[in-house]
Amino acid sequence: MLEKIIILDFGSQTAQLIARRLRELKVYCEIVPYNKFPKDDEDIIGVILSKDPFSLIDSETFKQDMSYIKEKYPVLQEELNAEIKTAQLEDFLKICAAKRDWTPATFVHDTVEKFRKQLGDDKVILALSGGVDSSVCAVLLNRAIGKNLTCIFVDHGLLRKNEYESVLENYKHFGLNIIGIDAKEEFYKLLDGVEDPEQKRKIIGKTFIDIFNREAEKLQNIKWLGQGTIYPDVIESLSSITGKVVKSHHNVGGLPEKMHLKLVEPLRFLFKDEVRKVGLELGMSEHFIKRHPFPGPGLGVRILGAITPEKVHILQEADAIFISELKDSGLYDKVWQAFVVLLPVRSVGVKNDERTYENAVALRAVNSTDAMTADWAQLPYDFLAKVSNEIINKVQGVNRVVYDISSKPPATIEWE
Repeated sequence: MLEKIIILDFGSQTAQLIARRLRELKVYCEIVPYNKFPKDDEDIIGVILSKDPFSLIDSETFKQDMSYIKEKYPVLQEELNAEIKTAQLEDFLKICAAKRDWTPATFVHDTVEKFRKQLGDDKVILALSGGVDSSVCAVLLNRAIGKNLTCIFVDHGLLRKNEYESVLENYKHFGLNIIGIDAKEEFYKLLDGVEDPEQKRKIIGKTFIDIFNREAEKLQNIKWLGQGTIYPDVIESLSSITGKVVKSHHNVGGLPEKMHLKLVEPLRFLFKDEVRKVGLELGMSEHFIKRHPFPGPGLGVRILGAITPEKVHILQEADAIFISELKDSGLYDKVWQAFVVLLPVRSVGVKNDERTYENAVALRAVNSTDAMTADWAQLPYDFLAKVSNEIINKVQGVNRVVYDISSKPPATIEWE
């Protein structure tokens, strides 16, 4: 039995903080909307209410549900803006008689067993992005079903510099059954002239699905599509209370019926740092696991405005310099995520004693644990000056570099 604490969400921003704290205490938990309590779940050992002053907790409709919950489970109520004290949660867990044995090792064991039984001899096709999430997902499924997993790595033309070749080389060491597809021109054509960020995300997501569908048809007896969806993707895509989307994620929200494939998401309820711990538990190299997050739409959400091959090249070169300098300076592992954004802005400058009118780029570096909140990283001024000079002197088409000092919230980590 997987012991579980349910966090009933009434619209409070503390729900994610409570979840993070419980996971740190080695207890599995899930956040669910206030009106969708899973009554048939026999693994629940306690309930925490995460509410705000304007919640529906006092409504007549909910009182009946609360009566059922209070009769069956220990209940802890958290107030908005109240300090979430570890000691308070530990006392509650004692009341729940929680074993507190949820660890990366138990997650791997339980997940592998679960999918061995669920998938049996079924074949799975998985989308690899080169990032940590999809890679851990692939290695986890590979341990469960072996060669019945086929991984598809698509070059959508929005990867980092030399990413396609280096990722394929890295995956060979994981023993994965992998197919590489060069689809750059297909993506560029569909994205030509598109400026709206949501439309770009949706085009990239749909094209991914179309390519997987096409590749799946070439293979025999594929029944499942694996995805590296993680918990922040799910939470950001649709607020459990308001229904307001922060931003759509290309790997959240279901699949077109025409694919005739069922969805398997082993990491759906893990936060980012938990995914990394699971990867280490699976024996993946620390160097690979500590790579900074990279979004599914890739550089498509780091090029503001319309995407062109020329803009992709400029951004790849600038980003490669920034990341290389972070590593050389010993700063790469001290920030959670860092990248360059190509702005839809040109400015006057001087190069080789001549007037220029070229692009501006923004450096972005943040610290976070789960991508739900993030603070901008206070990188040394001399380091930023060096990166700026390197980019301006070496990247044709850039003559201005700025540094983003926005935190999340109110800003998102990615610019689009």
